[in-house]
Formats: sequence, structure tokens, C-alpha cells
Amino acid sequence: MTPRLYRALMTRGGRIELAILAAVVIVVVAIVSHGYGKWLARSDVFDRDLTIQRLQGEGEKLESTVEAQLAKIASLQAKLKQLQATLDAMMPAEHTYNIIPNQSLIVGGGHLTIGLVGSPTNEYVTININGKQQSAAAGSVINVTPDPATRCEVTVQSFDMFKAYVAASCETQPK
Repeated sequence: MTPRLYRALMTRGGRIELAILAAVVIVVVAIVSHGYGKWLARSDVFDRDLTIQRLQGEGEKLESTVEAQLAKIASLQAKLKQLQATLDAMMPAEHTYNIIPNQSLIVGGGHLTIGLVGSPTNEYVTININGKQQSAAAGSVINVTPDPATRCEVTVQSFDMFKAYVAASCETQPK
């Protein structure tokens, strides 16, 4: 800096002008920086908005896919239950028998003849086991010994007005 300029700036009026000039430069730099920052952020905000719109669309598609799959699952579960009921009616579990009124079956390896006497009532069912009638509620277990070497167990699993589900098994005791 030249001595003349230095003297001019060091005077009282020169210092005020320098302070005003510095303040103006600071304000201009702040305004320009603010505008430049907004300009840079505008592209980021625009990209963010596009991404949000795209993800919302994908989310709606996924929700509709999930809803369709849940409906299909519910339909398949209903079909499975129906098929399982049909299969159970055709092939009951081992040693489990479906007896209708006035029907008799030979079960337990030929050791037992089980028949349903009349229609079941609300509380009990009448079962004929090897010629002996017995009343039993659902869950009742009836022990039978057709001969001294054989023990049999008959369990009334459930019944309704048209049938009874009975489990029967026999064990031969060693001599």
C-alpha cells in the first residue's frame, strides 16, 4: 500500500469508508453464498421428491401384491381344510373309526365288534362292544378284555347326531 493511501485510510473518514466497504462486501458475499446454496440444494430436493414419488408408487404396487397374495393364501387354506376333511372322512387315522347308527365294525385285530346303538344324544352315545351295551360321553375310555391274554381300549373321541368317532386298539399280553 502506498503511504498516501495508507494516510487516507487512517483518517477518521477513511476508517468509516473502509468499515462500510467491508460490511458491503460481507453482505454481498453472504447473499451470493445463500443464493448459490439454494441453487445447489434445489437439485437435491428435486431428486428427493422424485425418489419419494417413485417409492410411493412402488409401495402401492407392493401393497396390492400383498393383498392379492393374502387373498390367495386364504383361498388355498380354505381349500386345504376342505381337502383335509374329505381325506379324513375317506381315510381316518389308524385305529380310528367312524360309526353310524345301527352299524357295527370288527376292529382291534378282530378282537372287538363295535356298534353304535341308535342315534347319539346330546350327552352320551350308546356303544355295543362285543354284545355289551355301554353309555359313554366324548373322551370316555372303555377297557375291555375279550380274553385273558388280550386287553383292548375303546375311546369315544367325539360324536354328533349322525355318527361317532371311536378309537380302538388291542394288545396281546405275553403268556
